[in-house]
Amino acid sequence: MAAPSLRAAAGALRRACGAWSPRLGRRLLCSPPMAGNVQAPAPVGAAREQDRKARSGWQGGARVWEDAEQQAKKLRSSPDGELQRKLPKRKIVLLMAYSGKGYHGMQRNVGSSQFKTIEDDLVSALVLSGCIPENHGEDMRKMSFQRCARTDKGVSAAGQVVSLKVWLIDDILEKINSHLPPHIRILGLKRVTGGFNSKNKCDARTYFYMLPTFAFAHKDHDVQDESYRLSAETLLRVNRLLACYKGTHNFHNFTSQKGPREASARRYVLDMFCEEPFVRDGMEFAVIKVKGQSFMTHQIRKMVGLVVAIVKGYAPESVLERSWGEAKVDVPKAPGLGLVLERVHFEKYNQRFGNDGLHEPLDWSREEAGVTAFKEQHIYPTIISTERHERSMAQWLSTLPVHDFNATAHTAACPDAKVPSPPGYSD
Repeated sequence: MAAPSLRAAAGALRRACGAWSPRLGRRLLCSPPMAGNVQAPAPVGAAREQDRKARSGWQGGARVWEDAEQQAKKLRSSPDGELQRKLPKRKIVLLMAYSGKGYHGMQRNVGSSQFKTIEDDLVSALVLSGCIPENHGEDMRKMSFQRCARTDKGVSAAGQVVSLKVWLIDDILEKINSHLPPHIRILGLKRVTGGFNSKNKCDARTYFYMLPTFAFAHKDHDVQDESYRLSAETLLRVNRLLACYKGTHNFHNFTSQKGPREASARRYVLDMFCEEPFVRDGMEFAVIKVKGQSFMTHQIRKMVGLVVAIVKGYAPESVLERSWGEAKVDVPKAPGLGLVLERVHFEKYNQRFGNDGLHEPLDWSREEAGVTAFKEQHIYPTIISTERHERSMAQWLSTLPVHDFNATAHTAACPDAKVPSPPGYSD
């Protein structure tokens, strides 16, 4: 009977010295025991229990580390942090207004501190106000962040809307705004459905482009400075040309890296017109408004730029129709300074959820006074003062003679202001 006991003891010793490592996927062999340090082998039952625990991945050290880590997290947490961890995150939308001067657009460039964007300041304010955790600021996908429109460098907004998940802390708007510069404001907040995406749910976007009216002064017989005043006849012509953009057209010549046969180059414009001019600080300005389903990069600035080139006498009217064809057309791009995202539209979302008793419609009529005040305090003065000191429009106008508008048009310019809309839409 001695032989079986000896074999059992030897097996127990092997199991004790050769415990299984789940992480490494192999046994960890211990070094041979030194003389005088040999301990009595564990009983067979105890050795089997140790082997079972080792094989199942149970390690006392790991359990202790996990407990210590949890305790460290508790120690690091402030009372507010403890409260926030208990609060569920909710999907909301924020109504934003900002002056884009000095920023490289709206969208954040993660990992690039060289080019500051509007979202850099916004995310920082969200973290500092305590409505999102810090790691959500590092990876915006964790808070399901989306913006309605990516405004370009220098472009402003009076009615940008972003969607995201946050902790609905007390006085959330005041706390966010307290960490933002005065030229970026959160003007409103609304709860939305859990799957809401501000970009995908947006039906249309309205922009305006503010420019000095001397941009429409004819190159041959009008004064080319701020003493110019827009005549009623010229305004009528401007509006007739702008109305040609209404409807669905191929705008591949109005952006970059789009081929003439790409379906995404076709865009639908609901309306485009120029309002009556007004005088600010001795200089006359006008505002062009355009509403469309969506716009490509630089599209609106090129739409404005081509009409300016026509009215000033550098380009024939026929270039408008030709620009929608497959041929490449040299379309000038107006400065970004005067472009402003005025509002975004959610008609379909409002029809489905706005009156369901659980959600409120995405209507910002109560915030309209704040939007108007922000435009008067930050957007209009920035455009006017920058144009006076930097003369961005005047400098751009001086480049128009270098563009080639002389290619023969295949068809005549649009004969009237009405372009048929595609099926399913109405102006």
